[in-house]
Amino acid sequence: MKKLFASMISILLLTFLAACTSNGEEGKEAESEHGEHTEVTETNGKVTSELLVTSTKNVTRLDADTLEEAAIMVSQTIWPATGNDNRPGTVILAPADQWQIALAGSDLIHHPNNGPVLFYNQELSEETLHEINRLSPTGNVNGTEVMVMGDASEKVLGALEDYKVEQITGNDPAEFALAVDKKYAETAGELPQSVIIVSLEDDAKLYSLIASNWIAHMPEPVLFVSKDDIPQATVEALQSRGNKANMYVLAPEEVISEEVVANLQEYGNVTRIDGETPVEASIAFAKFKDEKTGFGWGVTEPGHGFAFTTTAQPEFAIAGAPFAHLGKHAPLLWLENGEATTEVHEYLGALQPKFTDDPTVGPYNHAYILANLKEVSMDTQGMIDSMLEISPADGSGGHGSH
Repeated sequence: MKKLFASMISILLLTFLAACTSNGEEGKEAESEHGEHTEVTETNGKVTSELLVTSTKNVTRLDADTLEEAAIMVSQTIWPATGNDNRPGTVILAPADQWQIALAGSDLIHHPNNGPVLFYNQELSEETLHEINRLSPTGNVNGTEVMVMGDASEKVLGALEDYKVEQITGNDPAEFALAVDKKYAETAGELPQSVIIVSLEDDAKLYSLIASNWIAHMPEPVLFVSKDDIPQATVEALQSRGNKANMYVLAPEEVISEEVVANLQEYGNVTRIDGETPVEASIAFAKFKDEKTGFGWGVTEPGHGFAFTTTAQPEFAIAGAPFAHLGKHAPLLWLENGEATTEVHEYLGALQPKFTDDPTVGPYNHAYILANLKEVSMDTQGMIDSMLEISPADGSGGHGSH
C-alpha cells in the first residue's frame, strides 16, 4: 500500500509540475518516489517527461538497440506463433554485416517462405536461436524451415541441426541477387517481369534499402548495378526476361548514372524513381504507381501504414521489411538521423485522414517506428502520431466538437 500511495503521489506531482511548466515555468525538476530528481523539459511549448509507454495511439514503436534485437522484435510482433495460422513457414537468416545479401534475400520473405529475417554473425546467438525455436516454423512448400542467405560459417549451420535448412551461397551482390531471382522463379513457376534496379555501393545503401519493404510484399526482386556499370549477373537476370523487363531504378543520377540507365534500355523499359535525398526518395517511392504494370505503392490518400527507420541505422530497414508483408503492408519512410524532415511533414500532412460527422468509420493511418528512444525521440514520435490522427474535415481541430 505504501508503494501504491507513493506512486499515486508521484504521478500527481508530475502532472502538477507539467501543468506549471506548460504555463511558462521551464526547467523544473520532479522528485520521484525514490527521492531522485527527473528533469522536466519543455519542447515546442509542451512538457516532455518520462513515460511508461513507448507506443502511442497511432504509432507502434519497437524499442530496439541492435539489429539482432530489432529483427527479433519484428518477428514476435508479426508472428506471435500462438497457432499454425500465425507461425512462419520459413525463417530467413541473413548476414548482419552484408546488407546487399540481406536485402536481396528479402525477396523471399513473402513467397515462398512467409517468414521473418533474422541475422547471424560468425555464430548464431542464443537469442536468435531461441527465437527460431519459439517460432517453430512450419516449413515452406519444400519443407524448408530455415533458409540461410550467404556464406554462413559451420558454427551457424551446426546450430541449426534440428531444422531442415536450405542455403543460397555467395557474397557477390549481383551474383547473389541473380541466385535469389532464380530460386524465386523455381518455386513460383515464373519470373516476375518487373525488377528494381539498385546500387550495390555502400555509400548509396540509403537509396537501395528503400526497396526492402516492396520486395518483401511483392514478387519483384532487386538487381544490382554500380554507378557506372552493369554487372554480368544483372545482365543475365534481365536477359532471362526476354529483354522485355520493366526496370525501376531507385536512385538519383549521382548514384546510378544516366549512362547506366541508357544501357539498361537494351533489356526493356526503364523508369527512374529518384529524389535528391534518401528521405525524398523514400517518399517518391511510397507515392509511385505504374498503372500499366501495377508496380508501386501509390500511397497518395489516407488509410495506410508506414514503417519509419532512422538513416543512422539503415540496416534496421531490412529487419522491418516484413511490416510490408503482413498487417498494415507498410512502405518505408526514412527519418533523417531520427528527425522528420519538412518533406515528411508535408507528405504526412497530405495524407491525414478527415471525417465529416463520424471519426469511427475511418480511414485510419498507422506507423511503426523501429528504433530506440535515443535514435528517434518521443518528440518525433508524438509529432508523427498527431499527423496520423483522423481529424475534422472542417479544420476545427480535435474531436471535442463532433
